Amino acid sequence: MSSNLPPVGPPSGPPSGSPSGPPVGPPPGMPSGPPPSGPPPMAPPTAPPSAPPTWAAGPPPEYLEAGGGHPLPPQPPTGSADGGGGRKKIILGAVAVLGVGAVAAGAFAAVSFFGTGAQPAEALPANTLGYVSIDLDPSGGQKIEAVRTLRKFPAFKDEIGLDTDDDIRERIFEEIQKSDECEGLDYSDDIEPWLGDRMAFAAVDLGGEEDGEPKPPTPVLVVQVKDADKADAGLQKIRDCGSDEEAESSDESDESDESDETPDEVGGWSIDGDWAVISESQEVAEEIAAQAADSSLADDEDYKRWTGETGDAGIITAYAAPEAGQVLAESLGGFGLPMGGEDCVTSGPIDPMSPEPSYEIECSDGGLHEMMPDEFVSMLEDFEGAALTVRFDDGSLEVESATGTELLGLPTLTGSDQGGTAIVTLPEDTAAAFGLGFEEGWFDELLDYASSFSGEGMDIDELIAEAEAETGLSLPEDAETLAGESLTVAVGSDFNPDTLFNSSDGSDIPVAVKIKGDAEAIEAVLAKLNPDMDVTFGSDSEGDYVVVGPNADYRASLLDDGGLGDTDVYEDVVRESDQAGSILFVNFDAGDGWLANLAGDDQEIKENLEPLAGLGLSAWEDDGVGHSVLRITTD
Repeated sequence: MSSNLPPVGPPSGPPSGSPSGPPVGPPPGMPSGPPPSGPPPMAPPTAPPSAPPTWAAGPPPEYLEAGGGHPLPPQPPTGSADGGGGRKKIILGAVAVLGVGAVAAGAFAAVSFFGTGAQPAEALPANTLGYVSIDLDPSGGQKIEAVRTLRKFPAFKDEIGLDTDDDIRERIFEEIQKSDECEGLDYSDDIEPWLGDRMAFAAVDLGGEEDGEPKPPTPVLVVQVKDADKADAGLQKIRDCGSDEEAESSDESDESDESDETPDEVGGWSIDGDWAVISESQEVAEEIAAQAADSSLADDEDYKRWTGETGDAGIITAYAAPEAGQVLAESLGGFGLPMGGEDCVTSGPIDPMSPEPSYEIECSDGGLHEMMPDEFVSMLEDFEGAALTVRFDDGSLEVESATGTELLGLPTLTGSDQGGTAIVTLPEDTAAAFGLGFEEGWFDELLDYASSFSGEGMDIDELIAEAEAETGLSLPEDAETLAGESLTVAVGSDFNPDTLFNSSDGSDIPVAVKIKGDAEAIEAVLAKLNPDMDVTFGSDSEGDYVVVGPNADYRASLLDDGGLGDTDVYEDVVRESDQAGSILFVNFDAGDGWLANLAGDDQEIKENLEPLAGLGLSAWEDDGVGHSVLRITTD
């Protein structure tokens, strides 16, 4: 069964959890850690569905409990500026009802969780490049975890305001109607009887050319339906209300709509089984559905591999196919938006103090991709795929991602497993710490990497020479000695921001760097530092460790094995500490609750900060796959 619907906007672009561009090299002479392991600009999903549901009309929705208040209204998508753009804009605003999970992700992700059963990936073809899915009726287990966690925050009850008898879909529908979009629609009659709980945005590569160039990926919205006939009628009613409002708008405008577009050209959908596939035209929607029936994304080996690497299902799942890297390499203007025309970039050093321009502007008629470094394009072309999952787990919010390690091309940094070696020896009451592991040759590798992206405007050798003259060090040898095999920056529990800004020499600030390596060689490098640098820190060493910092008492407290790695909060928030190449750790309860104290006299902010217990972000490599996990826990 099929009918017509307007086009849907493409995914906003490749993930999170992950760096969107190449890392920048560290200041000369100073060690730098690896950039987080993650996919290129593309979002990543959950494991493939176990089986489709057998029910026809679908189970009744489950509800979450909260207090009073109102959610923030989601913003409707905007139409194009070409002929028929006004009609598209209005219809798309109505279609936001169908994309409610994605549109309202920011406001409602806290109460939305993936359950088991059929997933939107079943309704998409294997040649899908990018995929982001959401479920508004998750399994009861995760729902309990969410409610138990979120009820600790007063703002959740006051601002989100969901009660046990609230239907999330209806609440968002009501917020959309407040923007005067399709006021004639009735949720109970026109939407609820057919709208399911799972949906996804995707970009599909249908091949072909347009104006001599490869066609950009096709945006698709997939919505779960409980009743195909009612879904078709509901979608047509949404289309009709959008067309009526466009007609009213045209009557009030001095400019008439001269578009000759038919409904099929404005947008369309195809309904098959439990899913409605919505795209830019009826023909395209049916083609996508047909391709999915022949070979679905859910059965694709790359999809199964990467979503499997991110563990259990969660509230949001995202996936980027290996082919997405190639598409991005060919269209650097954004996902599905090839760059053309004249693009310009600057070259040469930039001196902000000079009254005259200290750089040159280079332009190309062939598009931005012609001016990008070959290494950057090659990095995208070598992309192996990626996935990301957001879930609630054991009272914590958890974001897990996975991608190929060849993406960044920094094996001596991303391949280290020493990121946790020094950090676990810090005192138990450490407020925050960042740990890095290093392999031999990391400095040269990082310089080569930075040089490959700098183009002709940066002379690495010249920068190294300037750094050596400024610091008195020999690079890269002294930099690698100074970093050791594991380094951690630590902040004590009595850290006070006011002291940081008012201290004259830093001697009263509990901040230090603890390094594991050749202690004698590290001390020798420190002794070489140029006296003209006005260094205000000291150092202490014992065994394989050296501690550097401005506060003598705090340095002394870090020399012993303080046992941070054995504390409950560290073990709860940091995953794979013994394998990680980099670790970020924050204990919000350290000392007398330093985070809540930052709120000062603002009692409302303080009450919403107090439930936070810890934060951990760790990244590690396992059999050629780069993993990262971010966890935020509550008391």
